[in-house]
Amino acid sequence: MTTPKAVAEIISLAGGRIVGRTKLQKSACALELTGLGYGFQFKYKHFGPYSEELKIACGDGDALGYFNEKSETANWGGWYSVFEATPAAPSNAIQKQRSEILSITTGADPVDLELAITAAFLAANGVKQPWREVEIRKPTKADPDRIMAAKELYKRLAEI
Repeated sequence: MTTPKAVAEIISLAGGRIVGRTKLQKSACALELTGLGYGFQFKYKHFGPYSEELKIACGDGDALGYFNEKSETANWGGWYSVFEATPAAPSNAIQKQRSEILSITTGADPVDLELAITAAFLAANGVKQPWREVEIRKPTKADPDRIMAAKELYKRLAEI
């Protein structure tokens, strides 16, 4: 179900709000990596796993009124997206697990989440030393403290 309705459900199960396109991408990727996703295909891009299908579904879902995407100005002058939908309580076991994962990803530091999901994506795609590869691919973000925090986040997600 790689449709705008799937994105609306992701936002709803995340408590009705996800701040940032990167956080939405990484949260959806976490669901796919755990087998609880909606069928979005991810490829590696500059900021790690990225789904063009998800990007398109976001634009369509906002236009069709399934959820609202608004732009806000960041402190540094750029902008970021805020996705909002009516919050939904999980109605079955799968949605409960999705909601648990989304609670963790949407509450995580964005850089820690990017590093953790990138490592998980690389591991799932056959990279033998994913954390080392993350350090190579993201040297400005992958300092020892960030890697430690990302590994903790990864461990929390793996427990679900």
